[in-house]
Amino acid sequence: MASRHTRRNIIKGLGGAAALTTLGAGPLRTALAKTMADDKTWKQVSGTTINFISENTPPTTAISKNIESFKELTGINVQITQLQLGDLVKKVALDFGSGRSAYDVIYADPWQVLSPYHKALVDLNTLNGKDGLPAVPKGLDDFIPTQLAGAGYFGDREKLYTLPYDCPTMIWIYRRDLFDKYHDQMQKDLGFDPTPSDKITWEQYYQIAEWFNGDQAKEVKYGTGHQAKQYDSLMCDFTNVLMAYGGEYFKNGDKVGLLGSAEPGPCTLDQKPAIEAAKFYQKLLKIADPGSTSWDWTGVANAFENGRFAMMPEWHEFAGSLESGPLKGKVGYAPLPTGPKRSANLYGGTGIAINGNAPDEQKKAAWLFLVWATSPQTQLAGLKAGGGTPTRTSVYDMPEVKKASHPPTDMPNMLTADTMKVAWDKDHIGLRPKIPVWNQADTAIFTELSKMLAGRQSPEQTMKSAKDKIDSATGA
Repeated sequence: MASRHTRRNIIKGLGGAAALTTLGAGPLRTALAKTMADDKTWKQVSGTTINFISENTPPTTAISKNIESFKELTGINVQITQLQLGDLVKKVALDFGSGRSAYDVIYADPWQVLSPYHKALVDLNTLNGKDGLPAVPKGLDDFIPTQLAGAGYFGDREKLYTLPYDCPTMIWIYRRDLFDKYHDQMQKDLGFDPTPSDKITWEQYYQIAEWFNGDQAKEVKYGTGHQAKQYDSLMCDFTNVLMAYGGEYFKNGDKVGLLGSAEPGPCTLDQKPAIEAAKFYQKLLKIADPGSTSWDWTGVANAFENGRFAMMPEWHEFAGSLESGPLKGKVGYAPLPTGPKRSANLYGGTGIAINGNAPDEQKKAAWLFLVWATSPQTQLAGLKAGGGTPTRTSVYDMPEVKKASHPPTDMPNMLTADTMKVAWDKDHIGLRPKIPVWNQADTAIFTELSKMLAGRQSPEQTMKSAKDKIDSATGA
């Protein structure tokens, strides 16, 4: 089957451009004008042009299809560039290094843009409701707290650098039809209720996977599949287990993950919880679909849809495309299993920021765009068009969104809503270190883990080697 589960293609399975008409200029413009600011406020820098650089993500795809609604509201022209994240990081780095502002609005990935370049971004507190500019509607408290902290700040909460824009997070995605069909037999054979939830431990997840590897369920050959390619996806897949076992990349991992640090101290991957997590992960991958070590998040989603295995840790926004394909109505969603410490669900969300080098008129125009792009009205319209998952509590509280969290639904990402309320809680969210040299650390982690999965080194050697490389990168 051809790959179709890219982040950009998620929207295509939900009606594509036709569905995006829900972002129509008239109703949205009226709603925003009445609830947020008057025409004079919105039109104060009419005629300005700003440039927005973003990763290829569902929210940006949705917004780009209907950017005329923002232009009608404000008179501001927005030129949007969508790239793969690696290419975006390179272009942003060059822009900051030149001291210019080719890009006024920046998709500021917390690890690859915010951490190393936060000093080049505008403190949004200086624009929020200041000097005739509109304030964030419903206030900053309307953003999901862990997302606001994880995407918006660096080092402390004094300066706010981004507004939460998207929020992909890893959860347990499984074949609900098979778990329902074989529930009683599985419970009898395994000795526990196998219904996916954070009450299931990772050891029990392993047992469930082994059960499906047997001959009892003919629909799938394997119990579990993973995004264990030697790539960022492998770090993500492993980190869920690492944090569940109580392992951390650095001491005070919660703070380093939530707010970030330029000096995180020595890496702690050589400590016992991390080694135990590596041992379990090695054991789990030995019984997983053998294709796992060749798949990233897209590959594992395609294999799941093709019926190769019964469950996987995967980014929650893949629900949008899974529910538009052959498995529509057959998929279930739950927080990831619990380890000796907790259930950890890795967060991968990003905020949008303003280039500090931009001229004042562009900064004002960029702020108006940030307010509009992250507003409840725009997030609701994007949700209806498959444009990603809201980052605001008020959107989830809307009656039509609550109704859409149960089938039948025209907002398939909302089928994960109950799971996400748990996954984004401070006790469940998984936050990788927000450090300026994260790229080097990430590479060290997935490189060493790949050696372990290939049988070339032990879990102890893997964690020690990764620690040494990370300490070299941080200067610890």
